[in-house]
Amino acid sequence: MNSAEQLQSLGQSIWYDNIQRSLLTNGELAAMIGRHEIRGVTSNPTIFMNAITKSNDYDAGLAPLAHAGWSAEDIFWQLAVEDIQAAADLFRPLYEASEGGDGYVSLEVNPYLAHDTEGTLAEAKRLWQRVNRPNLMVKIPATKAGIPAIAEAIAEGLNINVTLIFSRERYAEVMDAYLRGLEQRVAKGQPVNRIASVASFFVSRVDSKVDGRLQKRVGQGGDQAELAARLPGKAAIANARLAYADFQAVFGSERFQALARHGARVQRPLWASTGTKNPAYSDVLYVEQLIGPHTVNTVPPATLAAFLDHGRVRLSIEDDLAGARQALADLETLGIHMADVTRELEDEGVASFADAFTSLLKGVEERRAALVDRLAPVASGMTQPGGE
Repeated sequence: MNSAEQLQSLGQSIWYDNIQRSLLTNGELAAMIGRHEIRGVTSNPTIFMNAITKSNDYDAGLAPLAHAGWSAEDIFWQLAVEDIQAAADLFRPLYEASEGGDGYVSLEVNPYLAHDTEGTLAEAKRLWQRVNRPNLMVKIPATKAGIPAIAEAIAEGLNINVTLIFSRERYAEVMDAYLRGLEQRVAKGQPVNRIASVASFFVSRVDSKVDGRLQKRVGQGGDQAELAARLPGKAAIANARLAYADFQAVFGSERFQALARHGARVQRPLWASTGTKNPAYSDVLYVEQLIGPHTVNTVPPATLAAFLDHGRVRLSIEDDLAGARQALADLETLGIHMADVTRELEDEGVASFADAFTSLLKGVEERRAALVDRLAPVASGMTQPGGE
């Protein structure tokens, strides 16, 4: 039994935070599924930017679309949907065998819509219909504008991966949105037993942000320097463990139990941003320290390889909650306020995905223009997306 299978025995699923066409065409993704290393896939604009603009994997698929006159954005969505459909089909047997417990593939809405509720909802429904796979999860960011879109998307029967959650306060809003969506369906007599959702709570970025502030406190010397020196690498795990306690409270409540009697599933916490960014920390820190039932950890390639090689598996998510609370209280004592940290991280996360999408479209446009210039137009029979 490999480390990922051991995690599964404790109730945690490993998903793969990566997608690229070569993984689909060379059999590697299918092999990873077959080896029971991963039970789902997540993607985001940065992942697709790297996949499409930094490889030649997509040239064969891009060329006929370019010659048919498709725009860069339409080309991207076509290529992305093809990848997501192919991955979803590979995971379909796992999805069926787990009765919808795992086997999901996530595709994010246009990040330019992060502050547009109606636009986000319309985009989520468009992607749901276009991908047309029951094991798709549409990713919606947990911005203020995203929260009502999440509730409505759940109410309309979509599987939703809520992304870019950094604070426990916003996480509470996300859980409430999920429950409200389910409650709307129950009130209408609609089924809820096949609706799945995860709440992607970002981890390592919290340490990156907090540690920088702690280093400044240490450098300033004085009475608080010693306290600041003890806290690097503590904030992210503490924040996530307390978020898990929030999850237990909400999904152990009578409000959820009333929905569970109709077959509703819990919205699992998904630990995201779990690659270790500080080389002084263990390369499996954000996996080993967040193991618990009803959770998902989506890992980048290097973290997956490291965990399969030397990861230690034990229930850890509820370890030292008093210490977690104390760590966050100590940060407040130092004038490092988690509310400020998480607000900055949300703003930066939204901007980062939008910038990645801009770079992605620029890269696709450059490829498109080069192909059109290099090769004579050919009759391809391809239609514009609007004619599909």
